[in-house]
Amino acid sequence: MSENKVALITGATRGIGKEIALELAENGFDIAVNCRRKDDSLEELRKEIEKNGVRCEFVEADVANFEQCEAMVKDTIEKFGRIDVLVNNAGITRDGLIMRMKKEDFEAVVDVNLTGTFNVTRNVIPYMIKQKSGRIISLSSVVGVAGNAGQTNYSASKAGIIGFTKSLAKEVASRNILVNAVAPGFIDTDMTKVLSDTVKDGIHAQIPLKRMGTPREVAKVVKFLASEDSSYVTGQVINIDGGMVM
Repeated sequence: MSENKVALITGATRGIGKEIALELAENGFDIAVNCRRKDDSLEELRKEIEKNGVRCEFVEADVANFEQCEAMVKDTIEKFGRIDVLVNNAGITRDGLIMRMKKEDFEAVVDVNLTGTFNVTRNVIPYMIKQKSGRIISLSSVVGVAGNAGQTNYSASKAGIIGFTKSLAKEVASRNILVNAVAPGFIDTDMTKVLSDTVKDGIHAQIPLKRMGTPREVAKVVKFLASEDSSYVTGQVINIDGGMVM
C-alpha cells in the first residue's frame, strides 16, 4: 500500500497530461502514468516525476478497450494498493467538416475521448467506493460547451464528458467521491505550435486575456480538484480559457 495518495492519469506521456502528472508529483502524489505501450523514451518522464520523492509506474492500456482498462486498473492497484485520484486525460482529434467526415473518424474520437472515459472510470469506481473516497477529474473542452465548426466529433465527445461528469457526481457523492471536469480553451501545446502567426493572432483576438493558456495552468486547476481544498466541489465544469467562453 502506497503511503502517499495515488493518481492514475490517462494519456500522461506528453502535453497537458504530462504537466498534470508533474504537478501532482510535486504535491506528493505517487503517479500511475497510462500509456498505450511502454518504451525507453518514457524513462526520462519517470526521472522527472520521481525527482519529487514519489513513485512513478507506467500502466499500459488503450483506453478505448474495456478489457485493457480493467487490466490496467488491476495492475495499478497491485502496484500501489489504492487509487485516490483518476484523471481522464487521454484524447484524440480527427477534425473535418461533417460533409467530408468519415464514419470511422467520428467513431474513433468518440471511442477514445468519451467511451475511454467510461471504460477507465467504470473500472476505478468499485475501488473508490470501497475506500469511501476519491476524486475523478475528466478533461472536457470549451468546444464541448460552445461547439466549433469542423469538430462535430470532438465537440460531441467533450460535451458527452460534461453530461457523464454531472450524472456520475450525483451517483457517487454519498460515497465521498467527487467528480468534476475541466474545459480547456486554446492551450499552447505541440498541436498549436505548428499554427501560423496569422492563425494565432486570430485566436488571440477571441480571448479576452489575448493569449493562449499553458499546460501547467490547466494542471494547477486539476491539482486543486485533486486536493482537499476542493472538498465541497462536485459536478462542476471549470473553463480554463482566458475568458473565451463566458
